[in-house]
Amino acid sequence: MRQKVIAGNWKMNNDLNESVLLINEIKEKLVDRDNVKVIIAPPFTSLDRASQLISNSNISLSAQNMCYEDSGAFTGAVSASMLKSVGCEYVILGHSERRTLFGEDNSLINKKIKKAIVSNLIPIFCIGETLEERESGEMKNVIEKQVREGLEGISEHDLSNAILAYEPAWAIGTGKVATPEQAQEVHAFIRNLLKELYSEDLANKTVIQYGGSVKPENAAELIGQLDIDGALVGGACLKAESFAGIVNNA
Repeated sequence: MRQKVIAGNWKMNNDLNESVLLINEIKEKLVDRDNVKVIIAPPFTSLDRASQLISNSNISLSAQNMCYEDSGAFTGAVSASMLKSVGCEYVILGHSERRTLFGEDNSLINKKIKKAIVSNLIPIFCIGETLEERESGEMKNVIEKQVREGLEGISEHDLSNAILAYEPAWAIGTGKVATPEQAQEVHAFIRNLLKELYSEDLANKTVIQYGGSVKPENAAELIGQLDIDGALVGGACLKAESFAGIVNNA
């Protein structure tokens, strides 16, 4: 049985003091559940302090992005080794906001995934379509292209610990949410793609999260679907009560 994974992507929110307050509140409200992995992804400036605060808890640490190079003249970039040095175990790659706002394409994301794997960081690989792509009937083509090109040259062994996250871009920060049936359909499609590209064993073991306006009120129904293994949470993770509610409903 696949473990449920709830990850909170704080995006560009919370300075250091605000991060400390939120983490302490989350720790107070979380119910310790063995079958649910909890991950937080604060901004870069809060990662080191966050690592200290969660060191004796069941919460794991993720970064929101990283560079595909080890070091060098890459102003403003952060390397995998830097993330490891402050206690990160995970890194979010290919988020729709990185794709749409910063122009990251499948090839770039592929390089980042490879660097994360070789650096012993677990990638949370995000995929998903825009509203225009869904309405034009291109949804599955877009997702298949993202999966195939994002995972090109990555072996089954190297992918064994990776997490995938389906996040329809039209449901992120909009208040809109895919119905449980819509989300399940796409998750099953992604799992079948993994079976085609790798094996049934890998497909069955891979955690695939749903991301897009997940709240305590809809989390249980979404995560209760056969192929949905948790949530990549945006806005609702910025309040301890709502984030803990999603985790506890998982």
